[in-house]
Parts: sequence; structure tokens; C-alpha cells
Amino acid sequence: MIKVGQYNKLSVLRLMDAGAYLDDGAKGILLPKRFVPHGTKPGDIVEVFVYHDSESRLIATTQKPAGVVGDIVLLKAVAVTPQGAFLDWGLMKDIFVPRSKQRSRMYADEKYLVKIYIDEQTGRVAATEKIDAFLSNTVLTVKEMELVDLVVYRRCDIGYVVIINNVHTGVIHFNEVFRDMEPGDRFRGFIKHIGPGNTLDVVAGKPGYNKVSDETEKVLQLLHEHSGYLPYNDKSDPEDIYSFFGMSKKTFKMTTGNLFKQKKIVFTQTGIKLVG
Repeated sequence: MIKVGQYNKLSVLRLMDAGAYLDDGAKGILLPKRFVPHGTKPGDIVEVFVYHDSESRLIATTQKPAGVVGDIVLLKAVAVTPQGAFLDWGLMKDIFVPRSKQRSRMYADEKYLVKIYIDEQTGRVAATEKIDAFLSNTVLTVKEMELVDLVVYRRCDIGYVVIINNVHTGVIHFNEVFRDMEPGDRFRGFIKHIGPGNTLDVVAGKPGYNKVSDETEKVLQLLHEHSGYLPYNDKSDPEDIYSFFGMSKKTFKMTTGNLFKQKKIVFTQTGIKLVG
């Protein structure tokens, strides 16, 4: 079965002047000639993204859209009409946001956080700015310390609301924020705590010593690049540490502590120094 708005691996039925027709169990879906990989022949399997063209026909492409059905992405509006707005998602045909699916009026050249979905009436891929209806913490699919995908949703009184795995919402508290954050920013993080009512506190990066193992090589490399000495220690300002190392002070202390235990560095009055 063809999955509209998703990637599909389809067999090539035949080659024509217009392109390659791919097996959909019927007459075939056209992969336009400009997107047919060089050397393609009947029987080959190609991976394509399937959506509807301007005449409501299914069409395939090897172009990569900014997101597939179910994804939440930040897209730029390229045209606005009384019926809705068209956003650039990386394909020949822009994705449509009906006026009823906009939180407020959209404007050309502005960026908006939207969820990609299938319109029930038309069967076409569309986008909506009204994301909350797709998010719920009633039944959780995550657990504490689990690595998750995060998208910044909005700023709140205590930090930033983030979307977790395109399903749940959580909060990164201001004391856990060590870089600028804007709606639509994407990064990995982990569930730090599950509170009453299934509230979720999250943190960017990896938990505990999983994070340390990734940062260890960074610190060692920086030491080598600076003649074996860096003027940072557990008394340094957190902002200075983040500006230089790109990590929180907590992670810095865990990482350097691990290196000290391995006898790879020593602490001095003013910083850290490579052993030997």
C-alpha cells in the first residue's frame, strides 16, 4: 500500500519519455524524468517520497522534503491567499496551511512551526499551525533518563516548552539552558523527571556519564590545541565554560573529574593541565 506523505520503496514498472512509472498496484505512479536516478531500469527498487501534484494525482520524487507526515517542522511562508498559506518544504509543490488551521494570520517570508498531516477530506498532505491538538501527556510513551527528540515550542515563565518525539510536551528549565533557543530548534535530550500529572522535565544532551564519554575527547583535544593547559576549573563562571567548551558547568565538572580519575589531567590553582 502506498503511504502518501511518506517515503516508499517502489519497483520500476516501465520507463517513458515523461519518466519512470512505479508500481502502485494499478497504472503506476510517475517519477518525473528529472528525478529518475541515472541508470535506472525496469525492476529496480527506488526510494521516493509520494504526494499529490497540483492536479490531485499521486506523484513521486527523489527530492527530500523538510518533513514527512507526523513531523513538526519550522517552515517559511512563500505565498498567502484568503484560503490559506503556502509554505516551502523543499519540494516542487509547496505545502498548504488552510486558513482554519492557522493560529493567527500568516505572512509571506515569515517562519512558522507546523505539523504535517493528511487532510481527511482531500487525502492530501497539508500542514497545521494548531499543534496542541496532536500533543498529549495523558498516556506517556517515555520514561525517565530516556533519550528523546526535542523541538522548541515556546518560551514560558520557567523555561522553554518543548515537543517530545512529536507526541508529548515538556519543559527545559532556565537553569538547564546554556544556549540561545528559538521556536523550531531541534536537538536530542533526555527525560530528567516525570512529575505529577505526567509533567515532563527534560534536559538537552545525554544523561550522566553517557554525556561525559562524548565530551571527554573534546576536552582532551582542546588541551592539546592549547599546549596542554586551559584556564578553567570548577570555580569558573558557568557562562565562560559554556562559551568555550559548549557544555554546562555540571557536565564540565563530571568530564574533568572523569579525566582526573583516569590520571589524564591534573587540577591547578587556575585551571586544568594535561599529565605528561
